[in-house]
Amino acid sequence: MNPLQEYQKNMTRRTLLKNCATGLGAAALANLLPSSANAAGSNAATLPGKAKNVIYLFQNGGPTHVDMFDYKPELVKMHNKPLPESYVKGKRFSTMSNTAKAKMLAPIEPFKQYGKSGAWVSDLMPYTAQIADKLCFIKSMHTEQVNHAPAISFMLTGSELPGRPSLGAWLSYGLGSMNKNLPSYVVMTSVSKGTTCGQIFYDFYWASGFLPSKYQGVKFRGGGDPVLYLSNPKGVTKEIRKGMMEGLNKLNHMKKNDVGDPEISTRISQYEMAFRMQTSVPELTDLSDEPQHILDMYGPQVKERGTFAYNCLMARRLIERGTRSVQVMHAGWDQHRSLTTELYTQCKDTDQPAAALVKDLEQRGLLDETLVVNGGEFGRTPFLQGDFNNRKKWGRDHHPYAYTTWLAGGGIKPGITYGASDDLGMNVAENPVHVHDLQATILNQMGIDHTKLTYFFQGRHFRLTDVHGHVVKKILA
Repeated sequence: MNPLQEYQKNMTRRTLLKNCATGLGAAALANLLPSSANAAGSNAATLPGKAKNVIYLFQNGGPTHVDMFDYKPELVKMHNKPLPESYVKGKRFSTMSNTAKAKMLAPIEPFKQYGKSGAWVSDLMPYTAQIADKLCFIKSMHTEQVNHAPAISFMLTGSELPGRPSLGAWLSYGLGSMNKNLPSYVVMTSVSKGTTCGQIFYDFYWASGFLPSKYQGVKFRGGGDPVLYLSNPKGVTKEIRKGMMEGLNKLNHMKKNDVGDPEISTRISQYEMAFRMQTSVPELTDLSDEPQHILDMYGPQVKERGTFAYNCLMARRLIERGTRSVQVMHAGWDQHRSLTTELYTQCKDTDQPAAALVKDLEQRGLLDETLVVNGGEFGRTPFLQGDFNNRKKWGRDHHPYAYTTWLAGGGIKPGITYGASDDLGMNVAENPVHVHDLQATILNQMGIDHTKLTYFFQGRHFRLTDVHGHVVKKILA
């Protein structure tokens, strides 16, 4: 390697800009500055927030609203009758549906009304039914995407395309951390046993996008160490590990001073967090201090790592210890041909733990300051997908035009239903709530004006809700 090649290899961006004699270097440097300046001073927690924490129980795959929460007597009457063209004219469905030949499908289990609110809940969800008066059902959710990955990305990041910061990353960026020994944003995933159509958990569902990577979600695994490399290798003591960390941090600080890359600061803080988590995570995951009646409340799978029940209990323990945002993702709701088999499994695995989480938070005095959100990326069609003569092959297609999400705690009115779909559960009939409206409302309850929490990137200010979204004020307590 000649001296010029060696110089080019070792020359840093800072050296290039510092030594550049023309205005090009200054222009390039000026282009870099807004992002750094913005990152240091644009936190927008200026509202009187009702909630300190968010637990998002995200149901990947599209739970069927017309079978679980959105009771439609007219749909029962229309069972096995042709789908009225007027309801779907001009609408886009997946390529798996033939709306010209589709027939309507009644709910597969009966509905009943519960509580003082008289909320309609299917027999598929008996535990959720018992807490109906603690919930706010939004039955007029709608989105713009008809396929899973872009719809999930839209719900969690505000964009159909990967690359934007997730909701939890925005919260960490805007509000900071409440516990230096645990991540501010934690993600856990699960899939019901025997489910054949589990959705893929892409990392960009909890990524930091163009925000500094220290704001990305930390995924807790369902097996082995909850976080990779949490345990020391054989022969490495805590003292040795600490010495290695100190040496590594010195090298990272030297590199940071040399090149000025802000991601090195993230690397330093993450290594330090990982070292502290060697103590905090084992304490977090030790369930020996949980009373048996609490474990029983979450259901028989609560001690099985990687299950929805276990993750719900972990979510409560995390927010107790100062984690700002917990994203509990459960896949397998995509029942195109398995409505009468896998839907039962999905409901059984998620109904009891989700209801237990709400009750557990309330009895500990944490529900008022914790916003719990439960829902998927879209709903399911009121019409059948599959063979009507073979009940075991019944299914429903993706449905973005009207679906249900429920919220609890965090300053949300309990015991109400907001919005409505039409008489077949096909389209929103009143008080529509768009994805960006839900995002704006979540941020509002956390004390953030969604129009002011921005980050300058590639020449413009970005926000979670893009240029859309309105706080749904009528559901606020």
